[in-house]
Order: sequence, then C-alpha cells, then structure tokens
Amino acid sequence: MNRFALRWVINMIALYLTVGTGWIPGIHAENTTGLAILAMALVFTLVHNVLSPLLKLLSCSLIVLTMGLFVLVINTFLFWLTGWIGNSFTPGFGYTVDSVWAAFLGAIIVGIVNVILSLVFREELKSKRERRRD
Repeated sequence: MNRFALRWVINMIALYLTVGTGWIPGIHAENTTGLAILAMALVFTLVHNVLSPLLKLLSCSLIVLTMGLFVLVINTFLFWLTGWIGNSFTPGFGYTVDSVWAAFLGAIIVGIVNVILSLVFREELKSKRERRRD
C-alpha cells in the first residue's frame, strides 16, 4: 500500500476516534458519516504533511528551548486548522473546536492513535530504500 494512503487511513481512524465519537466535549463534528471522516482525514493528512515540517523548522529554537513541548502547540494549531479548513472549503465535512483545551486534547488523542497505528504498520510505512537495506 502506498505510504500516503496508509497515513490517510491511520489519520481517518484517529480522527474518527477523536471527532466522530463525540468523546471530547468542545469538539463538534458537522457530519460523522464515512465520507465525512474520509474527507476530514484527507484534509488533516495534507495539512499535516505540508505545514508540520515547515512550522517545526521555523520554530526549531522554541522546540529545543522547551525540550520538545512546543510540538504540542504546533499539533494543537494544526488540529484546529484542519477543522477550520474542513468547515470553510467543504461545508458539512469539518468540525468545530470550542476551546484551545479541546483542540489540545484532540491533538493529543490523534497523536497517540497515530503513534500506536504507526508502530503496528511499521514495515508498511518504511520507504523502498529502507526495505532494500534490510
């Protein structure tokens, strides 16, 4: 399976658990159908793949100064931004976040689910170059 497609599926599962189930007060999904979660996951994957490296590069000194904790701020912002983009460009396929703490908790849960599923699919996520070396 393509690495991007696998990342997309992992993000879809993580967003469903975070947004689609309604566990976190303060995060409200516009639509929780499979198509809506798929669209949210696509937006999340694109936003995270494009902006995360750029934001981490620009805030490298803050990340070092806070011993990595500033990455949580970046992830919170990206989680909020995904919901905003989902509501702005694809009405009905986004989510709203009421507070910074709800976005922070949502980003934490998405991060934990991503780490767990990335460990499960570790071999599939390796690049072709890494597989040849093994």
